[in-house]
Amino acid sequence: MTRATNAPASIRRRRKILKQAKGFKGARSKLFRTASNAVMKKLTYQYRDRKGRKRDMRGLWIVRIGAACKAQGYSYSKFVSALKKGGILLDRKILADMAVRNADIFQKIVSQVKA
Repeated sequence: MTRATNAPASIRRRRKILKQAKGFKGARSKLFRTASNAVMKKLTYQYRDRKGRKRDMRGLWIVRIGAACKAQGYSYSKFVSALKKGGILLDRKILADMAVRNADIFQKIVSQVKA
């Protein structure tokens, strides 16, 4: 009896990995074994950095809000504390967007919190 290799499935499996490695340099995009290792590493970094992006964005929002508060002569920590005490339920993403795009509205919020 002849040896069965299941060649079509094997070829498809390898082609899928090589397609994911497209754009990598040298052997990492051409040879299956190195491409497979490179793709595994890529997927690991991809998963990890999706979490990291969320942390980076929160930090960016905090920096933007802090800069806008400093322009009003108010510190970030006092501003956030006063927001909570005042019962204003706006998250950092919305506040940062207001600070960048609608400075006048942000200024009104800061003056409301100060009072």
